[in-house]
Amino acid sequence: MINGIIGRKLGMTQIFAENGKAEAVTAIAAGPCTVIQVKKDSKEGYNAAQLGFGEAKKLKSTRKGHLKEMGNYRHLKEIRLADTEGIKAGDSVAVSLFETGDKVDITGISKGKGFAGVVKRYNFAGGPKTHGQSDRHRAGGSVGAGTSPGRVWKGTRMPGHMGSEQVTARKLEVIQVDSERNIMLVRGAVPGAKNGILIIKKSGK
Repeated sequence: MINGIIGRKLGMTQIFAENGKAEAVTAIAAGPCTVIQVKKDSKEGYNAAQLGFGEAKKLKSTRKGHLKEMGNYRHLKEIRLADTEGIKAGDSVAVSLFETGDKVDITGISKGKGFAGVVKRYNFAGGPKTHGQSDRHRAGGSVGAGTSPGRVWKGTRMPGHMGSEQVTARKLEVIQVDSERNIMLVRGAVPGAKNGILIIKKSGK
């Protein structure tokens, strides 16, 4: 059984619970998706279903050949499965896969924040503002380790590109599912910017 779907983040809004409390939710356009390819452990070394989502205006000839007239899908993503029995190419996957109260893991690309310093990127405190340090307020400080090893260690926290990384938010609760409009509401925020592509899977942990 396929336990996941591809979606697109529509943005955040709020709904009111039965007790009158306002809850922040994220609206996601989830599916419908089509199974493009089924990968089996005996051949590819793992079990997965490749899903197609979203309409593409233009396709390269290689993508057209792979899709085999199943449709002009812009996004192709794999969903790892424990077993592929009963799943075949051409099957449809809809948002009705989920129900209110389900726990889901949502994977997306986080918002890019460009080149950032260590204060913003790693919450460093920065240097003192007195004792003659007029230009070291947001500096990272020393990064060397002396004569031995005489170089900067790999993984040292320094300024650099921040964001635009694959992030998974686990055990988010499904608040509402609209099967007619293929929309689901999830409590809280999910990774990525508006219109970002997401993979929504039922939580297994």
